[in-house]
Amino acid sequence: MSFIAPHDIGPAGDACAVPVVTPPGRTWVGPSASERLAILRRTKVIAIVGASANPARASYFVATYLLSSSPFEVYFVNPRATEILGHPVYPSLAALPVVPDLVDVFRRHDDLPTVLEETLAVGARTLWLQLGSWHEEVARLGAAAGLEVVMDRCVKIEPGQVQRRAAPGRVRHRGDHLTPVPALTR
Repeated sequence: MSFIAPHDIGPAGDACAVPVVTPPGRTWVGPSASERLAILRRTKVIAIVGASANPARASYFVATYLLSSSPFEVYFVNPRATEILGHPVYPSLAALPVVPDLVDVFRRHDDLPTVLEETLAVGARTLWLQLGSWHEEVARLGAAAGLEVVMDRCVKIEPGQVQRRAAPGRVRHRGDHLTPVPALTR
């Protein structure tokens, strides 16, 4: 059963604060919504670890978005692939021709400590674990080593969610017309 702890609700007077539901067993607290947006704004190069050429995989969906609709330079890491969406795939983070700012991870839970080690070894600033991925020990070790660690979030979804929280009711462009964005309700 989930619960909302009093400390999980935004500061008093924050009209856009949405209560955070903390699942039992999760104690690590990562960056706030505005801090996550700042991370993405600082990011220039993203490496997708666990990238897949299978269109049914979440990593493929995120990769297509990042390549077509974002300002990021994107690299793919998967030791079993050679090309995804017309781009070369590298066998490891160490094999990349650049140091990524952000390592976006689509890997099994048991693989995350190894991905953390590789992320630290190449000098990336941020370890970003995609939706559904949570590893308290990896988060603690990464943060202790100076990494920004984000868990259970999607780099494709996050910017839109943060902007909607920050400016409910504002107008955004959809196709050829302007549509009001509904305000979030508590």
